[in-house]
Amino acid sequence: MMLQAQAPSQAQAPQPPVQHHPQQAYAGGPGGYVSPIPVRPTHLGHALASEWTKIRSVRSTIWTLGVMLLLIVGIGLLTSLAAGSERELDPLLGLGFVGVLLGSLCVITLGVLSISSEYGTGMIRTTLTACPSRVRLLTAKALVFFTLALVLTTVATTLVALLDSAMLNGPAPTADQWVRATFGAGLYVALLGLLALSVGTLLRHSAGAISTMMGVVLLPMLLALFLQGESLKDIQRTLIEYSIPSALATLYDIPFLSTGPTGWTPVWILAGVTAVTLGGAYAAVMQRDV
Repeated sequence: MMLQAQAPSQAQAPQPPVQHHPQQAYAGGPGGYVSPIPVRPTHLGHALASEWTKIRSVRSTIWTLGVMLLLIVGIGLLTSLAAGSERELDPLLGLGFVGVLLGSLCVITLGVLSISSEYGTGMIRTTLTACPSRVRLLTAKALVFFTLALVLTTVATTLVALLDSAMLNGPAPTADQWVRATFGAGLYVALLGLLALSVGTLLRHSAGAISTMMGVVLLPMLLALFLQGESLKDIQRTLIEYSIPSALATLYDIPFLSTGPTGWTPVWILAGVTAVTLGGAYAAVMQRDV
């Protein structure tokens, strides 16, 4: 009888609370696997750090950006030495145009390779496993590449502008001319690289995307050379006015034609084209499989 009386009291004894591991929230509940590695929700900062590590650790970045800096600074210095200080140049900073035009080809190549190389090697599968959010992945790639290209190109164009102002003879550049020949040229080249990254995302093929971007840069001027008929003069003029070489020359106040965009207008035109193409790249990344 005494045992039967004690049984209910033992069954009703309070149980101590169960201490759950903090990682069990990510392991599917109290009965799931608990990882010894701390688990944190990922965000854009992690993707930016990953893309920065990748872009600065591959040889293609070192080679392409190194050649870009060599072209911009080297050609700028050589043209300044060749011109000398005997004759007067106006605009004074115009000689930096050639080096920036050739250096932009390197930035375009790197922009394509920063995304298409992962598709070519299959590493994009590993990248998307680590970062399943495709919007976050493409945003991180675009931000890291655009910032790197903008900073390095602006530093190079500023150095060339300082060399030109010190070695050449001519009217002192205005503040607007200084900004367009340094930051404006760097921004234009960085936008070209971002456009190349967008094209690489759409095509997912390095050779095809690089060829497409080279055609965008060079084809309008080449076509204009062969459009010599009187009835084709308007088309020829439009191709020259809105070509990328002429747009870069406009930033240095040496446009190929007196008509066409002036001042900062070429930058805004390219920014609009790049925004549309990048939007198409986002749509393609979200809809297509890897």
